[in-house]
Amino acid sequence: MAFVVTDNCISCKYTDCVAVCPADAFHEGPNFLAINPDDCIDCDLCVPECPADAIFQEDELPEGQEQFLELNAELAQMWPKITEVITPLTDADKHNGTPHKITHLIVE
Repeated sequence: MAFVVTDNCISCKYTDCVAVCPADAFHEGPNFLAINPDDCIDCDLCVPECPADAIFQEDELPEGQEQFLELNAELAQMWPKITEVITPLTDADKHNGTPHKITHLIVE
């Protein structure tokens, strides 16, 4: 099993989770992070580090977040790995907790 980054990461992109990932499973997009399920070792270290509470075990995804399981796998194939902490997006704190941010996801 793998962990999954969900909706609340969109427009926040805190990277505290990246710093603790021993498998370098995170990938960085313009306004979202994704976890590569093939690289994730199911260690659970990223979950408590996420200030947006946006990371869940794939079999414990909150209702309405199921689409993020496939989305993480797809985006991880498109985006480069991220292995170091970077500054969150400018308005991250303002967007943290805003529901239904999927329409704001930038895939590029």
